Amino acid sequence: MSNRLAFALAGTVLVGAAALLSAPAAAQQSPSQPSPRISVTGEGEVNVAPDMAILNLTVLREAETARAALTANNEAMKQVLAALKEAGVAERDLQTSGLSIQPRYAQPGKDRAGEPKIAGYSVSNALTVRVRNLADAGGILDKAVGLGVNQGGGIAFVKDDMKPTLTEARKRAVADAVARAKTLAEAADVKLGKILSIEEQSVMARPMPYGGAVRMAASDAAVPLASGENTYRTQVNVIFEITP
Repeated sequence: MSNRLAFALAGTVLVGAAALLSAPAAAQQSPSQPSPRISVTGEGEVNVAPDMAILNLTVLREAETARAALTANNEAMKQVLAALKEAGVAERDLQTSGLSIQPRYAQPGKDRAGEPKIAGYSVSNALTVRVRNLADAGGILDKAVGLGVNQGGGIAFVKDDMKPTLTEARKRAVADAVARAKTLAEAADVKLGKILSIEEQSVMARPMPYGGAVRMAASDAAVPLASGENTYRTQVNVIFEITP
């Protein structure tokens, strides 16, 4: 056997041995199959009575000129702001949410040709008011209308501090997910293992009125308002491991 042939055979044996040695290592490095799992969605819901009202009030004034409309609007809004502060609304709970100056157009008559012409101007000033004492909301709304508020009127009842409510909703959602997973595991005759992941999906709020209209202030002139209850709901996705 020549030296060249012997060297070639030795090289082949070495390569084959290296391949055999590397095969177990490659097998060890291959990704393992994921363990069997149960995935469920839990829901948590909490009903709470609101403790704060948010009012959207607008003062609208019209005049022949923009300057005259703005001046009239300013005077009316000053009275509204002063009355709200006198009623106990704090400065931090008053916020201008919009100011608009728009021309008003007059359409030409049937026997007149041409484009519509400006006949005057309208100025609107929108105000967002947080009323932290619900008993005052009806009286404040009535007083604001008497002082010049003539648009808006949107109202929402909310919870000032939402943290305790949302915390309770999340606890109930996780507890609901655990209960659902246990039911599924029992039905499938498998053992429920540890939690692999928890993901919160969403937090939703919707009003839920109760009991009918509630008089929010003692005065007969106050606007009757029903605050009802708010329902806050959250969802969580939980993945459990199935143990052998």
